[in-house]
Amino acid sequence: MNILIFSVILLGSAYMAGLLGSITGLGGGVILIPLLTLVFHVDIRYAIGTALLASIANSSGAATAYIKEGITNIRLGMFLEIATTAGAVVGALIAVFMPVNAIAILLGVVLIFSAAMTMRKKNVHAEQTGSKLSYALKLNSSYPTPNGVVDYKLKNVGGGFSIMLVAGVLSGLLGIGSGALKVLAMDSTMRIPFKVSTTTSNFMIGVTAAASAVVYLQRGYIDPGIAFPVILGVLGGAFTGARILTLINPTTLRIIFGVAITFVAIEMIYNGLHHQF
Repeated sequence: MNILIFSVILLGSAYMAGLLGSITGLGGGVILIPLLTLVFHVDIRYAIGTALLASIANSSGAATAYIKEGITNIRLGMFLEIATTAGAVVGALIAVFMPVNAIAILLGVVLIFSAAMTMRKKNVHAEQTGSKLSYALKLNSSYPTPNGVVDYKLKNVGGGFSIMLVAGVLSGLLGIGSGALKVLAMDSTMRIPFKVSTTTSNFMIGVTAAASAVVYLQRGYIDPGIAFPVILGVLGGAFTGARILTLINPTTLRIIFGVAITFVAIEMIYNGLHHQF
């Protein structure tokens, strides 16, 4: 297979990864890394480096639209980025020295957790009383709804910050946005309405990925020949997914996709245990 054919196939595959990741809310990296490692047999560290670059591009495009709509809590995102960025650098440094089979097994476990998180009940209730820290840091905010602007307050800011630190480590270690953990921290722990937590998580993903991508770049684990078509494909798929999301039933798709991701995760764990990477 010559480089042109390989690039076209990679572009099309990345487009589907971005499309499905956008519709299900799991992000393209969740699909992209198993795709590159299991189908194209790319070294997992190069796959992670590529997925990080795709996350930066994808987050940058989508975050702009959400900020304009006034949904994203920018102040909260910048506060939590302290934890995710620090964790991402630590995770990337660990990944350089961690055996690839161990990374594959851990990725499989996180994929199963991410798939399970898409099935959980979402928090849509806006809290009216927040913690002392949320007032001190001025993290409480509001967001627009069809029925008008809704004010919300934050609970357990310290607990959410701690979970974000773990999410950052996993992001740098595995090359995925760790959106499931980030939304868990904001949605379940800090009691932020789901719409705000998902958009704020998306806003943070690009910064978190950029911090760990520097380490992969310095170590030579980013291949332009792989990264360029993947970034274009994921971006195109993400924008298409955002447009068709209103035309399909996302709940049914998330169930189907969650089952599919679980099978992929089991394959990653199996290959990792049998040293196939």
